[in-house]
Amino acid sequence: MSTLVNAASRDALAATELQLLQATDGAKPEEITELADQLFAVAGLLTRESGLRRALADISAEPQAREELARNLLADRLGPRALPVVVEAVRARWSGPQDLVAGLERMARVALLVQAERAGRLDAVEDELFRLGRIIGGQVDLDRLLSDPTGNAEGKLAVIDQLVSGKVEPITASLVRQLVSQPHGRRVSEGLEELAALSAKRRERSVAHVRSAFPLSEEQQQRLVRTLQRIYSRPIALHLEVDPEVGGGLFIRVGDEVIDGSIRGRLEALRRDLAE
Repeated sequence: MSTLVNAASRDALAATELQLLQATDGAKPEEITELADQLFAVAGLLTRESGLRRALADISAEPQAREELARNLLADRLGPRALPVVVEAVRARWSGPQDLVAGLERMARVALLVQAERAGRLDAVEDELFRLGRIIGGQVDLDRLLSDPTGNAEGKLAVIDQLVSGKVEPITASLVRQLVSQPHGRRVSEGLEELAALSAKRRERSVAHVRSAFPLSEEQQQRLVRTLQRIYSRPIALHLEVDPEVGGGLFIRVGDEVIDGSIRGRLEALRRDLAE
């Protein structure tokens, strides 16, 4: 799940997502699931077929030519909702072939998150993705096993199924299985954090990662949310983690910004001051 930072890719992503939202309009849950599955399948095909990937992302070719190639190869494999999304993606101008693949994968994930949102389960999916990211990230051997691109795919899926089967939302399980199937060189724990952030973005919120020595009460969480929303002037979602090493206070990260109110943070700041 690469980060699409190039301006061309951001524009392509926005255009493709608009088409995706049109494709999900009025769709039944099973139709959205099929849409996501087909987008994941196309992304998987392009991952395996480098020549096709380069051809469909070749900005030296006319958009119409790229569209015709996609239709000729994929029209019989895709449903009426997935095909227009893929066509929009290949007509767009991406900064490189890998961004086209990342964009299609992102659209599949957004489709599943739309489904969760409409079912009133987006909060649960977001929380589960975050917690799974923390669990797997805290077990180095497990993270390495699941992230190994040379590992047996069926074996890795069996491991993740044992971890999540019957314990998380079906949409969470689908997102995690796909991530493990196509890690693209990143750690699965990192991919899960990105998915949790994408879930939060679906509701146009920022995510505040909060570490505290002890669990925060509901009242404390609400006060913290109100404070952060005043600071950042936008809705904030809390992702909470109990970390005894914090020692006291709170360690808060919102995007690239860190608010360190922990005892450890204050001690380290004092040491830096004394060393100057």
